Amino acid sequence: MEYTWVTIVGIVFIFLMTTLGGALVYCFKTQLPQKLQSIFYGFAGGVMTAASIWSLLLPALSEAEPTWGKLSFIPVAIGFLLGGLLIVLVEKWLKLPKEGEEGRAKKLFISVTVHNIPEGLAVGFAFGAAHSIGTPAAYFAALGLAIGMGFQNFPEGAAVTLPMQTALKSKNKAFLYGVWSALVEPVSAVIGLLFATFLRVLQPWLLAFAAGSMIFVVAEELLPASKAEDHSWGAWGVMLGFVVMMILDIALGA
Repeated sequence: MEYTWVTIVGIVFIFLMTTLGGALVYCFKTQLPQKLQSIFYGFAGGVMTAASIWSLLLPALSEAEPTWGKLSFIPVAIGFLLGGLLIVLVEKWLKLPKEGEEGRAKKLFISVTVHNIPEGLAVGFAFGAAHSIGTPAAYFAALGLAIGMGFQNFPEGAAVTLPMQTALKSKNKAFLYGVWSALVEPVSAVIGLLFATFLRVLQPWLLAFAAGSMIFVVAEELLPASKAEDHSWGAWGVMLGFVVMMILDIALGA
């Protein structure tokens, strides 16, 4: 119980950083110009692509290897494809428009929210392991993971709210979507903390599932939306988002 506060700080931190990233929507006074919209859609696509590789697919392969060995690609490949299928089913279930800003932004919100679930579980697993070990070093190692995950969440929060502002024409509604996408992460962390041993078996599938949903949205919505007429603004947004997320993932060791 002595280090319970470390667990609380870690779980709250991952939520706050996504929320703070989403609050960037208030930094822009008016409707975003077309060029800036292209950059932000591209940035969101770059962030999500890099996060899918370093935060989700590579860890999924590592998690699957002890059980699956050289066939570790099987749960990752299946989970990845199921993640894309999820977006298609959600589109039909919610009757999201095939074209337009609102449908695009809502699919982005869904994919980022799905992505936050296994990230929250990973933090919960780390603190669950620390509780079993019981040493200060184990707790602070788990806290380090949470801090790294939190810094990654900052651009992801912005990636949700900035396109949502364009779609909904409301900063407050866009910010609320960002908060909702963030809420699943601490909830998942608590679940991971309580069921660390049981749920870890599912982690490769969940990580790949989240990656598949994100890449599907990037391919279907964000890359086409980032294409500005006769300009490469969106492409540079993709490059920037990818590099930022890659640096965060590698530097913070998440």
